[in-house]
Amino acid sequence: MIRKGRIVFAVALTALGLGLTACNDGEDEATGQESPSASAPASSAPSSESPSAEPSDDASAVPSGDVTAPGTKLKVGDRAVLPFTYGTSKKGTVAVTVTAIEKGTEADMAPFGEKAKGMTPYYIRMKVENVGGTDLSYSSLRLRGKLAGGAPTGVILIGDLPGKCDSETAPRDFTTKGASYETCSLSATKTDPIAVAAFEEGDAYSDSPVLWTS
Repeated sequence: MIRKGRIVFAVALTALGLGLTACNDGEDEATGQESPSASAPASSAPSSESPSAEPSDDASAVPSGDVTAPGTKLKVGDRAVLPFTYGTSKKGTVAVTVTAIEKGTEADMAPFGEKAKGMTPYYIRMKVENVGGTDLSYSSLRLRGKLAGGAPTGVILIGDLPGKCDSETAPRDFTTKGASYETCSLSATKTDPIAVAAFEEGDAYSDSPVLWTS
């Protein structure tokens, strides 16, 4: 379900009375470059599946030898098996296959308003599979776009572009081994092209993400 909401755009500048706020993302801030962030209509999971619930007893840990190691470099089309935690109630193992890193047009950014002028969007398309067989229903997974070599873009986007890059949540039946769905992560840049998709969820991967290059 797509939730229509107010578009908010934040940059690291003095507020001008237009809802601007300061933003500082330590993981995705280019040296000497501001890191603007924006939000757009986003998918929402049913309220009955809040990730703030108590951890599930059936969440199983997978031996480290069965998952893709932090820092692994892959190509678009390759499959990575990854430990995955969503909130405090969902934990398991997923396989992620990046199927495309597609360049959009500046015009696609219209839902973000004038403040997104000069930004080029990129659509990271992927397939997500349930490998561990635990209940991961209504969870969501995001990959972050990077410049060539893994450098940050300096731009943070919150939301999606309906019809062009839909950020889907896992379906209700994403609870068994082999279950899968497709989704898209939106990234944007004002400088060089985005050529890398990064998985950086969890302590080990935030320091050393798995990277897919186009």
